[in-house]
Amino acid sequence: MSAHDTDHGHHDGAHGTMGSYMIGFGLSVILTAIPFWLVMTKVIANPQVTAFIIMGFAVVQIVVHMIYFLHMNTRSEGGWSMMALMFTLVLVVITLSGSTWVMYHLNHNMMPAMEDQVEGQMPGQMDHQMNGPMNGMTHDMSRMQ
Repeated sequence: MSAHDTDHGHHDGAHGTMGSYMIGFGLSVILTAIPFWLVMTKVIANPQVTAFIIMGFAVVQIVVHMIYFLHMNTRSEGGWSMMALMFTLVLVVITLSGSTWVMYHLNHNMMPAMEDQVEGQMPGQMDHQMNGPMNGMTHDMSRMQ
């Protein structure tokens, strides 16, 4: 058995070093910690802006994973890796924008009548209405005593 028989199809493509894996790991941790911090501390008051920022960090993290862990670049495999990267980015944009669109419309269209009622009320009035029949029963019971 020669050395070429035991190669298992590995070509001269880029293989990661310990340093490149550590850079990728560090970037991944940072790109996870920043969105977590944004959500937990509510730095940005508008939830939609926060969601778009988090999606931006997600796209950047996908690229970091593809470069540092999957070793995709323009030189390896005759440029097909870059085509795969572009295809992945297109799919991510379609998925994220479609998910955002669906979630927005689900939130907006699920209970439009309830939303109109809630907007015109004070915070204490909602509790009174939520207890509707039970509130009337306790009021009637207090009359009996």
